[in-house]
Amino acid sequence: MTSKLKTDVLETVSGSGTIALTNQLSGMTTASLPTITTDKLGTGAILQVVTDIYESSAHGVTSSTSYVDSSLSASITPKFSNSKIIIILNLGVQAPDGNYGWARVLRDSTDLNGQAWIGNSSGTIYGSLNSTWVDTPSTTSSTVYKVQVKTQSTAGFYYHHGNRPSSLTLMEIKG
Repeated sequence: MTSKLKTDVLETVSGSGTIALTNQLSGMTTASLPTITTDKLGTGAILQVVTDIYESSAHGVTSSTSYVDSSLSASITPKFSNSKIIIILNLGVQAPDGNYGWARVLRDSTDLNGQAWIGNSSGTIYGSLNSTWVDTPSTTSSTVYKVQVKTQSTAGFYYHHGNRPSSLTLMEIKG
């Protein structure tokens, strides 16, 4: 059901005057809003978000005590050279009895000098290895971030494990 409001005069709240609206909206069918471009956004604005999600029932396993590539990677092209990239890792894992597993993120081939780990001295751990990094790549070129994993011993470390999806999320924050 459509409603219409018809009036000849609108009076101000104080009663001290009237507001004329004669044909002010005549012929208007759409409203246009200004375009907001990224250069008009302030420092700290989220400019873009890129995510790689691994949801297969097949999991990865490594028995390497040196870092090896997992299948998680994402590419982002920063809009500004002073932007920060927030990197959020969520890795479904299993660390067998008495073993530890590590994960790190590389920007292209550069280690971001941070690693996350999970494990314990007894008992098998099933869960999620979660970590966040902040990077300043100082570029406006396409940049690839990838996840690498390793294990403490040849007992193995399972990643992208079980019904826990793994993800790598990149968020560009305006500097």
